[in-house]
Parts: sequence; C-alpha cells; structure tokens
Amino acid sequence: MLAEMRIQGLGVIDDATLELDPGFTVLTGETGAGKTMIVTGLALLGGGRAEASRVAEGAGKAVVEGRFTADPAVCAVAEEVGAEPDDDGSFIAVRTVSADGRSRAHLGGRSVPVGVLARVAEAALAVHGQNDQLRLLRPAQQRALLDRFAGESVAAPLERYRAVRAEWQRVAAELVERRDGARRLAQEADLLRHGLAEIEAVDPKPGEDRELVELARRLEAADDLRETATAARAALAGFEDGELDAGASLGTALGALGLVGDARNRLTSAKDSELVDLGRRLDEVTAVLGDVAAELTRYLDQLDADPERLAAVLSRQAQLKTLTRKYAADIDGVLEWAEAARARLERLDTSDEALAALAARRDELAAELARHAAAVTAARTEAAERLAAAATAELAALAMPDARLTVSVTPRRAGADAPDALDVNGTLLAAGPDGVDEVELRLVPHAGASPQPLHKGASGGELSRVMLALEVALAGADPVPTMVFDEVDAGVGGRAAVEIGRRLARLAARHQVIVVTHLPQVAAYADRHLVVDKTARGDGVVRSSVRTLSETERITELARMLAGLDDTDTGRAHAEELLAAARAHRDADRAALAAGTDKRGPSPAGG
Repeated sequence: MLAEMRIQGLGVIDDATLELDPGFTVLTGETGAGKTMIVTGLALLGGGRAEASRVAEGAGKAVVEGRFTADPAVCAVAEEVGAEPDDDGSFIAVRTVSADGRSRAHLGGRSVPVGVLARVAEAALAVHGQNDQLRLLRPAQQRALLDRFAGESVAAPLERYRAVRAEWQRVAAELVERRDGARRLAQEADLLRHGLAEIEAVDPKPGEDRELVELARRLEAADDLRETATAARAALAGFEDGELDAGASLGTALGALGLVGDARNRLTSAKDSELVDLGRRLDEVTAVLGDVAAELTRYLDQLDADPERLAAVLSRQAQLKTLTRKYAADIDGVLEWAEAARARLERLDTSDEALAALAARRDELAAELARHAAAVTAARTEAAERLAAAATAELAALAMPDARLTVSVTPRRAGADAPDALDVNGTLLAAGPDGVDEVELRLVPHAGASPQPLHKGASGGELSRVMLALEVALAGADPVPTMVFDEVDAGVGGRAAVEIGRRLARLAARHQVIVVTHLPQVAAYADRHLVVDKTARGDGVVRSSVRTLSETERITELARMLAGLDDTDTGRAHAEELLAAARAHRDADRAALAAGTDKRGPSPAGG
C-alpha cells in the first residue's frame, strides 16, 4: 500500500505531499490544476519513462517520493537489493529526474536501477487510465485478464504447458535440422571427428602447456641455476670438502647453519636465563635453514643440463602448439573444445535410427502438450463463465441494467504446415506460448442487441464502466494492494456516475483505491478528499499544490464540481445531500461485504 507521496518540481507542482487513505482517496481540482501530474508522479515512482520536459521550469530536477507499507512482495524486492526499511517497517522509494533528462532511483536509502522500482510497482500498484481502456481492446490483454481472474486454476496447467512446449519445440527443431541439413551436418561431423582424432593423437593433459614452459626454461638455464643453487647452499651450510678457498674466512667455511649453531650453543650454555631463552628460540631458525639447505641439495641432484630431454620438451611443445593454433588459446581450452565436439557429434547423428527415435520423442511430447493445452482450455472456459456473470452483475449496478458481458474461449486453428501446429483432440491448433486459445470479451449493450467486440460495441463511457466492472469482479483475485484510476469515468454522468463512485468504494473495501476524477458523484464516496489548487504568481507562472479537505471544505469543493455553485446556499445544500447519501450507501455496502451478504440497496440520487 502507498501510504504517502511527495512531489517536487514536477510540471506545475512546486512541492506537494499527499497523505493517502488506506481505503478510497479521491483527487479533484479545476482543469489545468495539475491532477495529471499526480498520475505522472505515480508512473515515475513505478519506474516509468523519465522525460526532461516534465521538470518544472527553473526547478533543476523533479523528485517523486513514496512510502510503501511492508507488503510481502515489496519486502522481497527490497531484501534482494539490500534496501533498509524505515522505523515503522515501510520502504521509501525515490525517483529523481534532472532537467537534462537523467534519472536516478533509490529504495530504502540505497541507489537501485529503475527496474527495481518497476518491480515494486508491479507488486504494489495498478494504474488504470484511458490508455488502459484501449489496451483492454487487445486480444492478448483480454486473455491475460481472464487468466488473472482464474488464478491458480489456469496458472498451474499453463506453467506445465509452457515447460513441455519448450522441450517439444527444441526436439522438433532438431529433427528438422537433422533431416533438412543432412549433407551439411555430415560435413560438420567429419570436421569434428578429424579434430577429435588430432587431439586424441597428441593426448594433451590439463595444464600441460604451462608445465612444459617452466620445464624448458629450467633445462635451458641449467648451468646458471646450478651455480646459483650451489652458492646459496654454501651460504647456508658452508663449503663441502675441496670447495673452500685458501683465503676463505671461518664464517664462509661454516655457513649460516654453522654460525647460528655456534650462537645457539654459546647462548644456551650461558648462566643467564634470558640468554638461554634466546638461544632456544634459535632452534626454529636452525630447523628452517636446515630444511632449505636440504631442499637445495635435492634440487641440485635433480638438475641436469640434458640436451636430449630439452629437445624432447621442445618437441612436445610444438605438438601442443599445433592444437592451440587450431582449437583454443591454451590446452585447457582445447580439452573443452573436444568435450563440446563430442556432445555436438551425438546430436549430428542423421542415421535412420536416430531420426526415428527423435521423431518418436517429438510425438510423445506433442501428445503430452495436447493434454496440458486441453487442461488450460477447460480451466479458462470455466473461469470465463464466472467472470462474465460477475462482470454482468456489476454492469447492472452501473446503470447498464440490460447489458451483458460475454467471455468466449475459442480454439486458435493452425494450418498443417504451421511450425506450431498441434493436434488437440483431432483438431490442428496453434500452440502459442499462452496456450491454444483465443479469448474475446464481447458486450451486449442492451436487450435485443447481438454480442459485439468491445471496440465495436462500447462507447467511451460504456468502456469505462466495463473496465470498472471487470476490476470489481477481479478484486478478490488480484493481489495488487493499490489501484489508481485516472478519469476512468470520462464520458459518464448522472446515475451512472453515482454507481461508478459506489463501485469504487466497494473496491476500496479490499484494496487501496486512488481516483482522479471530475465528477462530484464519484468524489462523494471517498474516504479522503484531496484537491489540487492552482495559483498564478506575480510573474504569471501557474503553480499548484495539494491539500486535504476538511468536512466543510469538502462540501464547498463538491458544490463547485456540481455546477460551480460553491458560493450559494443551494449548491452547498445539494453537496451536503450528495455527500450524506454517498456516505450512507458506502458504509452499508462495506458492512454487507464484511458480513458476507454483499447486498446492494438503492443508489443515492445524483446530478
């Protein structure tokens, strides 16, 4: 739920804070006051496109900040990106758009990609405007709406269908590739076999090229290495018999081991405990020096300037280089290529037996896919009947008493040569990513009329009511906690407007509802009324702010909306009557919903 929202420097809004009711919040204001900027701010907060033209002139940047309560879905996204909750467990989301068009996003005090805010909005916000009504006319959107209503009854078989479909498509594509490209695949197989034979003949070992480089370097520098190691060993252990020059000193003759040993003996034999302790510490030094001297002796014993061995190493390096020139940068890469080549060869088998086995697997998957497709269709058909009945009942309450909404689920047929053709119960259907069904919403606007697709059978006002009826019908199945409606009551008036307000109030019993409207009949049903005020500054620039109306101010605003009669007793009396009637019916409807009876009484009169 969106508890609070602040907008700075966006369009005509300098600085405005919106405290939103957990139920039904309505925003009104005169034309041009900036109501649209509120919806624009919500869109930005939801990761929408950032446009520099939306930044207020001279503002430098626009900032939209929203506080989301600790909804589980929002918490999951926040935890994933390391966002920190506020003291009350809520999360602060911020979107900043600079005047040069650059955009930044933050969640819980942490800088995040804009896509993270989009994920938060997907879990927490559903914005419905006149563009959404146009999207409702698209077949894909109508199918998605039905699936939303059906919930798990469609989601589970559809998930299984998609998994099997992916494997079915892979196997079918592989079969076509093997059949149609037999000659090309045979040539590719010959090249792979030749490469594998060449690698197997050399039989390289992992890391062998690196080991040979080190070994060759050692063999080529054997004399220098021997001289270095001999001198180092002498420095540690002293010269062996015959190595000592006549002018060598005692220290040179003894080496480091002898000198340290002499020092240790002198210290440990002293009659002072501190010197004895120091002498004992030299035991560790003696042990290390002895180990290094022994290792140097072993190294010298193994070091051999063997020309034949060096030649063998260089020859082996040349063999390995023939492989690394052709297949990879190093021997480990050559071995990886060989592994991949063996796997590829298994898939290049174009023998009759291999093709028959692949075809059998494809047919087996097709049969399984057809079963899942039929299950999805059955679930959609059952849900379509329920959705049509629920939406039709809502239309009757929205001043369309003779209207009916039908939801048809029909098979999408496919030609025999279509790559996605699937035999389902003897009929070839197109197996798309969302099943084999076409879903279409049709409206019967009045008695005696034939069902018509929404884009043909519904006016603008009727389409608004159809969308609202569907949203109310979907309320129990929709997990999104906050719904925003931007003038979905366009083209509606009179009794229909009253019923739209009543439906929105009913929807607010299960969801947070935020509505931008110009109709007083709708505004009267709100739990909280916000108004967007515009003022002209001395320089002629119009700026707007948002404030929460008191009871008295609300009556004044409703009177203005009714007929511009905010300064007359008649207008105010009409507004008071409308507000009282709306409040009574709103409270009665919610009590009925809470009790599970869902009774609808007569509607209040509306202008």
